[in-house]
Amino acid sequence: MRIVTVNVNGVRAAARKGMHDWLDPSGADVVCLQEVRAPLETTAELVGEGWHVVEDACDIKGRAGVAILSRTPLSDVLARADALGEGMNEPVHTGRWIEATVDSPAGPVRVVSVYMHSGTAGTPKMDDKYAMLESMTARLAALREEYERVVVMGDINIAHTENDIKNWKGNLKSAGFLPEERAYVTQWLEAGWVDVHRTLSGDMPGPYTWWSMRGQAFDNDAGWRIDYQFASPALAEAATGVRVDRQASWDARWTDHAPLVVDYDL
Repeated sequence: MRIVTVNVNGVRAAARKGMHDWLDPSGADVVCLQEVRAPLETTAELVGEGWHVVEDACDIKGRAGVAILSRTPLSDVLARADALGEGMNEPVHTGRWIEATVDSPAGPVRVVSVYMHSGTAGTPKMDDKYAMLESMTARLAALREEYERVVVMGDINIAHTENDIKNWKGNLKSAGFLPEERAYVTQWLEAGWVDVHRTLSGDMPGPYTWWSMRGQAFDNDAGWRIDYQFASPALAEAATGVRVDRQASWDARWTDHAPLVVDYDL
C-alpha cells in the first residue's frame, strides 16, 4: 500500500505546472494534500477520475485546506472541528485537519491529512500554531486508543532536529525550528508514534521535503524536512520503503514541497 503526503501549494497551480506528470504514474493508493486552496468540487475535478476525495476547506477563499485522495472508498470522515474540537479559538475555520478510514488487506487504516500553521516567532500567529499543536497532541492520543493502524501525515511546519534543516545555525530563533515547537514532535515520538521517514532513511542530514522558491535553495539543497508520516507502531512495522520524490530541476517543480512516499506491506 503506497501512501503519500504532499503540500501542493495550490491545487490549481500544481495541476497547471505538472502535478499529473507525478500523480498519474505514482502508483499511490492514498495521497494526502495540504494547501489545496480550492473547494472540494474543484479539487476532485483537478485530480481526475479514479479517486475518492474528501476535504476540509478553508473558509477564506484561496487559503489553506487539506484533502485525502484514495483509490478505494473513504469512511468515517472527520474534519478539524469534529476531530480537534474548538480549542484552537480561531475566528475563521482554516481547513487544517481531515481524517478518514481506508481498507487494506491487513484491516482498516486511519489516515489523517494535517496542515500546521507556519507561525511567526513573537506574534499572535505563533499562538495559533501552539493552540493547534496542543489540540493535535490530544487527538493523537485519542487516535492511538481508537485505531490499531493510523498514519498522521502532512506539512507540520517543524524541523525536528538539526538533520532536518540545512541551515540550522541560522534558524535557531526562526519559527519552524524553535525549541518549544520541536518539543511537541519529541513528545509524540516518546508517546509511541514513529517518524517513518527518519526511521527508514536513518540518522543523516535530510532528505528534505521543502525548499524556498527564492534564490538557489533548491539547487543547493538548502531545504527543510517539515513533511512527515507519523505512524502507529502496528502500521510502522509494515513500512518497507521511503523516498522523497524531489523534482529533477528547479523549472520542473509543480510545488515548493516534494511528495513523501512510503510503502507499507499490508
